[in-house]
Amino acid sequence: MTAGNKLWRNRKERKEWARRLRSEDPGLEVVHPHAAGIDVGNSAHYVAVRPDRDPEPVRRFECFTADLYRLAEWLASCGVQTVALQSTGVYWIPLYEILEDRGFEVYLVNARHTKNLPGRKSDVQESQWLLKLHTYGLLNNSFQPPAEIRVLRTYWRQRAEHVSGAATCIQRMQKALTQMNLQLSNVISDLSGLTGQAIVRAIIGKSDLPN
Repeated sequence: MTAGNKLWRNRKERKEWARRLRSEDPGLEVVHPHAAGIDVGNSAHYVAVRPDRDPEPVRRFECFTADLYRLAEWLASCGVQTVALQSTGVYWIPLYEILEDRGFEVYLVNARHTKNLPGRKSDVQESQWLLKLHTYGLLNNSFQPPAEIRVLRTYWRQRAEHVSGAATCIQRMQKALTQMNLQLSNVISDLSGLTGQAIVRAIIGKSDLPN
């Protein structure tokens, strides 16, 4: 099969899958019957459950902590067991942790895996589209380490930022000293060491003296 025929066939298959997903009965096997979809936003989250679970199957929740707990309680009352939400910025993190703590199976989905698919025009439709894809098992779950590892990872990243920030400050100090023709870098190997810092403090103390 030539590359052109293969590309044409792939496009045709994608269009067929898209048509089936937009239909009321896509003819796919239900993998997650107790699913929900959440469109994550910076100020509000839109949550969709199956129409037979609640008279109002799509609801809007604010992003405050109390609202996130109300969201989790509503999902539990609807009999939801697994939830799909997009990894949008850092807005998903508090919601993910609360849902995980409540015992839900949370699928963290890469937004690029769903934006290429049709059928969404609003926040409400976005949550319903995620629900539909997750119901038929068409979403991949991103790897998330256990909570203990995530805490350790946060500490490690914070430490790396501090180390990087300290290195930037040392470089600025060396540049300022060179501009003043104080060639400490030709005399000592580490400006942040004991000797280097003693020299810098002596220079600063000297500059504070009256002329």
